[in-house]
This record gives sequence, structure tokens and C-alpha cells, in this order.
Amino acid sequence: MFIDEIDILVKAGAGGDGAVSFRREKFVPRGGPDGGDGGRGGSVYLEASYDVNTLYGFRNKHLFKAELGGNGTGNRRHGSKGKDLVIQVPVGTIATVEGEAIVADLTVPGEREMVTRGGRGGLGNTHFTTSTMQTPRIAQKGEAGGEKGLHLELRLLADVGLVGLPNAGKSTLLATVTAARPKIADYPFTTLVPNLGVVALGDSSFVAADIPGLIEGAHTGAGLGLEFLKHVRRTRLLVHLLDGSSEDPIRDYEVVNRELAEYSSELAEKPQLVAFTKMDLPESREAWPDAAGKLRAMGLDAVPISSATSEGIKELIGLVVGKLAEWKPAPAPDEGLKVYRLEGEPDSTLEVKKEDSGAFRIAGKAAERAAGLINIETPEGLMVMKKRLAHLGVAKLLEKAGAMPGDTVRVGEAEYRWEGVKR
Repeated sequence: MFIDEIDILVKAGAGGDGAVSFRREKFVPRGGPDGGDGGRGGSVYLEASYDVNTLYGFRNKHLFKAELGGNGTGNRRHGSKGKDLVIQVPVGTIATVEGEAIVADLTVPGEREMVTRGGRGGLGNTHFTTSTMQTPRIAQKGEAGGEKGLHLELRLLADVGLVGLPNAGKSTLLATVTAARPKIADYPFTTLVPNLGVVALGDSSFVAADIPGLIEGAHTGAGLGLEFLKHVRRTRLLVHLLDGSSEDPIRDYEVVNRELAEYSSELAEKPQLVAFTKMDLPESREAWPDAAGKLRAMGLDAVPISSATSEGIKELIGLVVGKLAEWKPAPAPDEGLKVYRLEGEPDSTLEVKKEDSGAFRIAGKAAERAAGLINIETPEGLMVMKKRLAHLGVAKLLEKAGAMPGDTVRVGEAEYRWEGVKR
């Protein structure tokens, strides 16, 4: 089964906790703190691979977790780093978050992109020694790993896209010139999934894609239009197949190009060659002279072919090879999407609001992180958290908001009594 879109959830590993520990040796009755740091959690990566050609493998598994970081221990032993998780996806996969921002655009085999970062390990109690606190019984908790919902979308990477209305002969041509074996029959939408094949001519070769056909209204999702259109965005050249036995091949050509233009002006501007198909049929031979004149008047190179008798096939392939050499690969198309960046240091912006209960809520990533990494159930931990919040400027904001000594202050899941500003 060909699946080219899927939603998954990725979770990086949380960092390990720092340790609270003290030296315990026979002749060292008052050993100092020796708690080790926690290890960083594993990160999650996407990696492009030719070993995977669809997103089918994700149909029954949607949650992917990296390994947790190890906890620190005594004797300054740090926790182990969590193992990274590498998820293999097909070459040509785009990962987006929140429906719009590109996290990864993987177009080269082996290309790897971090999509969510592992949490940092907590500091052991060795880091909290001060002149007034020689035996700190506090350590940091490990930071939570990143979590992200990703939308994966596969857009095939092919040099040449075979376009045309249903039954124009795309699948038959691909089967004739490559080892690909697409499903072929005489009814619309025989091709329900894209097919790829490698075409060789002497020392030259290119990848061709036979993609579901277009009908009028395809750009709005009619028929299999949208499934088709997104896959031709990355091709370098379009070979437009016209059914020579159609009542009006030129109108067919205009229908397909109109749908391309409605979906994307970039698609409409891609270089095109025309293959006038089914020349083994009398009606196609009769229609060719008039169609050839009209196509040449439009500035198009057109070749009459028959996949049944191989008429014109070598000429068409030679023309494609020549045009690909002439038209160098264009820069990757601008998808019109912003690029998502992984989080760096927490934003230090803070805000204090008074809740209905009368408590004051401190909102801001830096403050929430400072409170979340320290166990404030111990007097030492509460003191360290207050110092870090004061360093961020929380005291002035609380005073400005009207907080009085004894008022309840909340930050993240932590809660404490405010003592006021010491003058």
C-alpha cells in the first residue's frame, strides 16, 4: 500500500536527575558534596533512506520515544546520555509542525535532521555549595525532553513527471521504457499511486514518475488531483502525454495545464515536452498532423509515439535526455512555509498576573524552568529557587503588581509565600 501522508508524535528523552550525595570515607567524617549530574536525554532525528519508499510503516505506530538520560550518582559520577532515536523516512519527505512550519525537508539519502532535542541533565549537589551552604541537600531534576506532533508528507523525487488526463498512456509508456510494472487497464484512474522507473539511454539515465491523472477541477481535490499535483512539484521536466485518439487532444492539453496553473504557478512554468500517444490507432495518425502544427505554434517540442509498437520511443527518450542536460536542476521550490527552529535557551520574558484566588502567577519559560528543576520541598531548594527568580527580576514585577509579604506566588507547579522586597 502506498501511503504518502501520516501524523506521528515524537518525544525526546528527559534528562536524568542530579544526585544529592556526600563523600563517605573512613577517615573523612565530614566529606563534602559529591553528587554527579544527570545525563542528557536522547534526541529524535529523521533520516532520509532509500530503504524506505512509502510511509506505510507508520500506519500502526504513531508514537516514537528516545531514551531517558541516566541519573547522577555519588562520587561525582554523571548519568549516561540517553540513546538518540533515528527514524528512517523515504527520500523526499517533508516534516511540518503546527500545520505550517517546516521541521525537515529531506531530499538526499543519508540526510538527517533533529526534530526534537533531549532534555538537559540536572546538576548534582556539588554545584550548589556556597560560603553559607557547605552541605547542600539539593540537586536539579532533569529537564523534560521536547515533544512534537509532526505531519510527514512524501513528495516523490523524480527528474521527469509524466502528466496527462486519465488513460493518456502514462503507465504504458513507463512500463515500456523502464522495468517498472504499473497496473494498466482501459479505464480511468488505473494508476491510484505514483510509480517510479529508471530510464537509461547509453551512459545517461533519469528517473521518471507516472502519477495519477488529472481531470478538470483537480486543483480543488476532484478525482485524484491533489495526490497528483503535490508529487510533480519537484520534477525538473514534464512530459505531457496527449491521447491521440481523443476527440480533442489540444483541449486535453489545455485542461491539464490549467489545473497545473490553478494549483501552482511554478508548476505551470515547468519545461514541458509533448508525447502524442497511441499512434498505432488510425484515429491518432489522422489527428497528428493538425495537432503537431498547433503544438509547434505554441513553441512545444512534440513527438508522436506508440508504446504498443515502440514507434517514436527512442526519439522521445533522446529528447528528454537532451533537455535535462540543457535545463539544470532549479533550486528547491519555495513551499510558502516558514522554517521551524528547535528551541534554544528559554525566553526570559516574564509576566505577573493576579489570579481570582488572590494568588500571583508568574508566567514565563525561564521562570517556569527555574522552578521546575528544583525540589522546593526542602528549605535549601526553596531558597535556591527564590534566588534564581530574583535574578530574573521577579521581585520587582511582584511589587509592581501589588503583591504584599505573605501573598501566595505560583510559578509552574510550584507555590510559595512571598516575603517581600528586602530593602
